[in-house]
This record gives sequence, structure tokens and C-alpha cells, in this order.
Amino acid sequence: MNNKFDQIIAVANQKGGVGKTTTVVNLATAMAACDKKTLIIDSDPQGNASTGFGVKHNERDKDLYSLICGKTDINSAIKSTMIPKLDIIPTSPNLSVLEQELVDVQEREYKVESLLNDIKSSYDYIFIDCPPSLGLLTLNALCAARSLIIPLQTEYYALEGLSQLIKTLESVKGNFNKDIELKGILLTMFDKRNKICEMVSNDVKNHFNNKVFKTVIPRNVRVSEAPSYGQPVLMYDISCPGSQAYASLAGEIINQETIYNEKK
Repeated sequence: MNNKFDQIIAVANQKGGVGKTTTVVNLATAMAACDKKTLIIDSDPQGNASTGFGVKHNERDKDLYSLICGKTDINSAIKSTMIPKLDIIPTSPNLSVLEQELVDVQEREYKVESLLNDIKSSYDYIFIDCPPSLGLLTLNALCAARSLIIPLQTEYYALEGLSQLIKTLESVKGNFNKDIELKGILLTMFDKRNKICEMVSNDVKNHFNNKVFKTVIPRNVRVSEAPSYGQPVLMYDISCPGSQAYASLAGEIINQETIYNEKK
């Protein structure tokens, strides 16, 4: 497997409700459908990515928290999903106390990275779903990742939070992980009838040019319904606009990989 390409991807935004988990669940599903062996790491204590694949709370005793605490071996924490070629390391609310527990621990920023060293060669892509904050869990994800996807809801205040996250990324790159790059900004919950959406989209594209994905995720009720059935939207309704958009995004990222390999 190709380990030179940036196959460990953090999906982060300190603002909640912008489509982080939705993006991780559905992009990873689309990658697996493209025959890419894929792993999701649920590093949000809310555990929505785990719920999105129907992992029940009583099945989460071997989770990211127990891994970081050294109570579980990583191979026993990996769960297969209903999607062929797609695995997940679930999480539980226990993860919310990790920041306090690790306060005096050396190298605490690299806990997730050290866990992945043993298994990353087994996967084409690893996606880390981050909590809606810029705390220790998100820092761990950014230290482990080779690249960052920022889902950005097309609304009025979106750009304010984005500039803060870009500064955090630059700080991580300077102090913790020189290899991390911005893979792209993903515009989510886009409604072409809404002028604000169009304005925000144009602003982001003017600021970040080719760092904005061509694929835009539309506001789509089927995407919102799917998690309540414990399914990615690509299983729940493959023909809906949201499914088609995530399939397109997977194609865009795989195409980046192809271009990268051709340059090597």
C-alpha cells in the first residue's frame, strides 16, 4: 500500500454542526466503495460517527479512550462495519475526561500518532473525526495526520472561525507536525437558492483558490435522516444529491492521489 501519500486525514472545525461527522462517515463509505481499504477513528466524545454505523454503546468498551490509556490493543479495538473494506475505532463519553488525565503526561500530543504507527500500512485512507473544539483531542488528530479537511458551512460567520483554524494549523505545522498540509476546504449545507451561501462560497474561493474542493455538499434531508437508521447516506439512499456529492468528493481526492503518484 502507498504510505507516502497523505492517507491519514483529520476532519476538523472548532464550530459544531458544520458536517464534520457526516463528511467522515460518508466520505469514508465512498472511499471503501472505490475499493480503498479505509479506517475511521472516532475521536469526538459524542461518538456520532460510531452511532452512524450502528455501533451500540455497550459495544464500545474497547474504544479510542481505552487505547490511549493503554488498556486495549489497537487490533482488538478495530470494528468492521456493514460496508466492505471500511473499519472503525469507536469512542465513548469516557474520552471527554482524557484532557485532564493526560495533563502531566509527556508527549501527550502524539498519543494517536503512536497508536497508528502499527496499523497505518494496512489502510489506504484513515479519517479522524475531531470534536468541535481546538483542544487536546483535535491536536492529537492534527499531529497524527498528513492532511486536514475543513468542512465549512456556507453561512455568514463561517469565515471568522476558518481563520482561527488556519492559524492553529500553521502553529501545529511549526511546532508539532511539519508534514501536515491543508488538503482542502469543503463547502457544506449549500443551498443555491440562498444568496448568503453564494456569497460565502465566492469569498472562500477568492481567499483559498485551489484549496477549496470543487465538490460542494448540498443541504439535503436524506443526509440528515440517514444517521437515525445507523447508516451512511450512501447506503440509505444512494441516488440522493448528498450521496452523489460525497461520491464525487471521494473521486476528487483519489484523483489528487493519482496526480501525486504520477509526479513521483
